[in-house]
Amino acid sequence: MNVIEKYLKKQSVYAKQPYAEKMMNSGLFMGLAGFLFFVGIWAAGGYLLFSRTDLAQFQGFLPLPTLKGLVRLGGSAHFWASAGASLSRVCLGILIAFLVGFPVGLLLGFYRTVRVLTYPPMQFLRMVSPLSWMPIALLIFSSFETAICFIITMATIWPIILNTSLGVVRVNPGWIMMARNQGATDRQLLTRIIIPASIPYILTSLRLALGVAWIVLVPAEFLGVSSGLGYIINDARDTMEYDLLMATVLAIGLLGFCLDGAIQLLRRYLNWGSER
Repeated sequence: MNVIEKYLKKQSVYAKQPYAEKMMNSGLFMGLAGFLFFVGIWAAGGYLLFSRTDLAQFQGFLPLPTLKGLVRLGGSAHFWASAGASLSRVCLGILIAFLVGFPVGLLLGFYRTVRVLTYPPMQFLRMVSPLSWMPIALLIFSSFETAICFIITMATIWPIILNTSLGVVRVNPGWIMMARNQGATDRQLLTRIIIPASIPYILTSLRLALGVAWIVLVPAEFLGVSSGLGYIINDARDTMEYDLLMATVLAIGLLGFCLDGAIQLLRRYLNWGSER
């Protein structure tokens, strides 16, 4: 009831605000204003830089040519096939990282001794650049596809492990003590208390893993594959189609933004369920 009362009180205060003030304070308006400001900075900086005659060939980086290139990409079957290939690599790499990192994170968070023993090697491996695993991946795996998935997994497993263990550590100890007094086993503690309470941290780890995966994916796709968004960027650079290059960059940002928004919506829903 307290949650419902707070929500109704907030809505009543919001309803009394003038319409113009509502619009100014809305997240949609603020987000649109920030987007327009970004486009303005992009256009102004690009015009000042590429208005020189010796740099005229790079005017494809400006907003209007980029927008036209984005429209061209939207009507290209090759682009959608490449976007699907990149998304499948990202999703597969994160899935493998989650299947390995989630139970490891639970183990580290639940058992302090294991967490202390593994802290130095984990921090050491976490600092290794994911792209430095490329030569090793090419030696171990027979195809570039498998090597790319391995690199994405190595890049995304650490935020999943660390945030999951952090969520376990920050579970209210009073809940655990109460469950222990009622005779709960370790399995019951994990499934009934620890995992549900750690869901916000787990979803945050997926958001961080998603951002890292997109960063690693593009340079990884520069090598040995004939599809993917990184391949399109590399091909557009070689053919000097800078409008398509910049449009592909925007497409990557849009795809990542949509995936991140989906995780945020899921987190809000699960948070509402936990409060309720």
